Amino acid sequence: MRYATREEMRYDTRQSQVRARNRPRRNTTLLAAGAALAAAAYVVRQRTREVESDNPPAGKFVEVDGIRLHYVERGSGQPVVLLHGDGSMVQDFEISGLIDLAAKNYRVIAFDRPGYGYSDRPRTTIWTPQAQATLLHHALDQIGVSQPIVVGHSWGSQVAVALGLDYPDDVKSLVLISGYYYPTPRLDVPLLSPPAIPVIGDLLRYTVSPLIGRMIWPMMKKRIFAPAEVPHKFDARFPVWMTLRPSSLRASAAETALMIPAAFALRQRYHELTMPVVIMAGDGDAHVNSSVQSEQLHRELPHSTYHVTHGAGHMLHHFAPDEVMSAIDQAATALGAERRGEHRHIFPAPAQAI
Repeated sequence: MRYATREEMRYDTRQSQVRARNRPRRNTTLLAAGAALAAAAYVVRQRTREVESDNPPAGKFVEVDGIRLHYVERGSGQPVVLLHGDGSMVQDFEISGLIDLAAKNYRVIAFDRPGYGYSDRPRTTIWTPQAQATLLHHALDQIGVSQPIVVGHSWGSQVAVALGLDYPDDVKSLVLISGYYYPTPRLDVPLLSPPAIPVIGDLLRYTVSPLIGRMIWPMMKKRIFAPAEVPHKFDARFPVWMTLRPSSLRASAAETALMIPAAFALRQRYHELTMPVVIMAGDGDAHVNSSVQSEQLHRELPHSTYHVTHGAGHMLHHFAPDEVMSAIDQAATALGAERRGEHRHIFPAPAQAI
């Protein structure tokens, strides 16, 4: 048996003394961190209660497949379904004026997609565009909507495309605004996806993530509207804390993580779209490159039409709602003429560009 030398014993004694001195510091640091997280959790809970009290559900609910979806319905006539983008909700279309404009001539149904606004998003499902399309298709059937014009903005465009691909006989036409259709590297994926990670993400969503989100909101808002200015009515009326609630952050983070895989899954099927498609984009979009995304999709779909708005960014429906309405009108009157022997429809070119 080997006995410790005097030097080794002295070393062990010194190490024990160092650990003893450091232990209170570590404990103090852990206590301070815990207190900070508890304070953050309290602020997030209070702000969530306040924003939900100030912004109660504005529409109706439909329960489908055990999931409750919130939607706003206005007007009458040909149905138009509006699908918002990642991190948004029905209020985005309300503030832009698009719901009121469309309701003059159409039956407008604007959904809070799963996890946003007041719609449920069970964790047992991976909410790909296809999964959301199936849920929305069942919801539309339940509320008596058939052959709608489906308008999708940003991430909502992927859901609109999935509806057109999986339920071609039940969709009249598509209007796709500022969409992301082809996989490209994106910095926002690693930056904004962590709140969707189990356990760690839960801790983040209920403590620091909403506070960080509120700090960076002015920068994000400027980016999605650039090169145009952020409209005053959006600044004044959009309830940003509704999008920073823990449930909404989980939905947004998950969709950010799914964005590239979803584009991979859909890109092989675009040629299957059989209905008229109107593609819209702003040439100044700093969030989604319109030439890489919208223009390329137009080239792939010979029966589509493509409208570029100069000086507009990602939030095209705020910058040019009348042009979006013109696209909806075009989609409503477009007639699909099936070529003999080919299972596809031809969208005749309009007399003049919209």
